[in-house]
Amino acid sequence: MDVRVERTRRALQEALFELARERPLEDLTVADIAQHAGVNRSSFYQHYADKETLLADALDAAAEAAGASLPRISEPLPAPPQALFDYLRHFDANAEVYRRVLGAQGSALVTARLRTKIEGIVRDGIEASGARVFDGLPLDIVGAGIAGSALGVIEAWLARDPRPPVETAAEWLWRVLLGPGDDWR
Repeated sequence: MDVRVERTRRALQEALFELARERPLEDLTVADIAQHAGVNRSSFYQHYADKETLLADALDAAAEAAGASLPRISEPLPAPPQALFDYLRHFDANAEVYRRVLGAQGSALVTARLRTKIEGIVRDGIEASGARVFDGLPLDIVGAGIAGSALGVIEAWLARDPRPPVETAAEWLWRVLLGPGDDWR
């Protein structure tokens, strides 16, 4: 990618991310974002169709910059992987933004992108592990169920006041994902 294109995209992402920490996405205009980024409105539209797409890209870039990526799991694990803690720390550090985008009045695009990412990881993990616990269920159904559960736990955790620490959220998420039984400890 051209250095200028990358620089403009990064400036727009950072501007929107900063502004979204302060106020709801629906209150932000393209003009606000462009001005904060130091570019004009036409530059915005050269790179993004709308502010939701920009926000989804900005959140992806922020997660990547924080070293927070969802883990690729290919075998059953006895405890939450370190990557899950890292990913939840990213959510914790940006809780205000995620509360806004994952809530009822949030961004359908950002939520869908997160859901799709989690669904893919689940499908890949189940296929790679050879786990038979989901035999007879279509993988897209399993992926959708697990992704919905994961996002539900994350959204509920972020909404708590005071918000429990990342370690508590990781335990909650891990227990919900493993389901009932004695094997979670």
